[in-house]
Amino acid sequence: MSKGSRVDRRTVIKSTGAAGIFGLAGCLGGNGDGNGNGNGTRGDSDGPTEVRFVLNPAESDVDIEAQYQPMFEYLESEVDVAIEPVPTSSYAATLQEIRRDGGEVADTSPSAAVAGEEVADVIGIRIAYGAARYFSLITTTPDENGVDSLQGLEGENIAMASSLSVSGTLAPMVMLKDAGLDVGNAPDGDAVDFNPQYSDHSTAREQLIENPSVAAATTGAFSTAPHVPQEQFDEMSQDFVEISAEYENAGSATDEAELQLLAVSDPLPRAPLMSRSNWDDPVREDIEAAILEATEEDLAHDDDYDGEPLWFTGVQEASHEDFEPIAAIMDELGLEFGDIS
Repeated sequence: MSKGSRVDRRTVIKSTGAAGIFGLAGCLGGNGDGNGNGNGTRGDSDGPTEVRFVLNPAESDVDIEAQYQPMFEYLESEVDVAIEPVPTSSYAATLQEIRRDGGEVADTSPSAAVAGEEVADVIGIRIAYGAARYFSLITTTPDENGVDSLQGLEGENIAMASSLSVSGTLAPMVMLKDAGLDVGNAPDGDAVDFNPQYSDHSTAREQLIENPSVAAATTGAFSTAPHVPQEQFDEMSQDFVEISAEYENAGSATDEAELQLLAVSDPLPRAPLMSRSNWDDPVREDIEAAILEATEEDLAHDDDYDGEPLWFTGVQEASHEDFEPIAAIMDELGLEFGDIS
């Protein structure tokens, strides 16, 4: 089915009742006005409800508004809403927008499902190519720095993703701790046995490849697996081979830069989409239902799109309980989410 034919099956669901006043005062990327209570508004009595969708790119080189356009078009075709993107600069910022009623729906990290339990509800876990779980990798450059184990990272610079990123920072911190390195109070404070450098997944990867002073990178597998020969995963993690959506593409970018695998995490729940708990509008139920019913075709770009595609192909219904492995990671690190969010 082409996107143009969506109108043929469109179910127009007009929300009823009084909507709150929509405001974006202070929002990154917002251009609305009003008193900022965040309950949505209508431009006129017959117009669509405006729903703010908070976004954060996992990789700095992605135009996330363009990436998410199929999702926005799909939701607007299924529900009588107008989607207003609210781009942010970090995982923590997405949660901050929800805390201050700066958005109704949010693209967040798995850690935010625990950090934001009091202010946001999990709609579902995003699925990539049939997998609702993903992996964190710790990689190094082969034969250049003499590092061939996690223990060899003592005293070294390690490029990491955002401090709130599960696959880019939190899970790797536990992996490093389990290997005997003293992580200190990181990521809320300083590590003792190494120097973490926080950014995002793509920046961490590029720092490892381009900067000789960086001994390792900690990222989601989507960022570095293409640079790791597939046989290394065969030897290190059968879970990755059987579960990961990134396994098939492993090693595909080694001609550009080859990395050496140091560690693979246990399977992790993928990032959720969440809605603000106090969002009180009849359209909320319709939006959440439409998100869970979205198909891979609904979320695909047109053939002439040449940007980064949306990385997930569907959303599987979930709750905060599905993210208990993330809470366990936080407990292992002795971190309070409020400290880093």
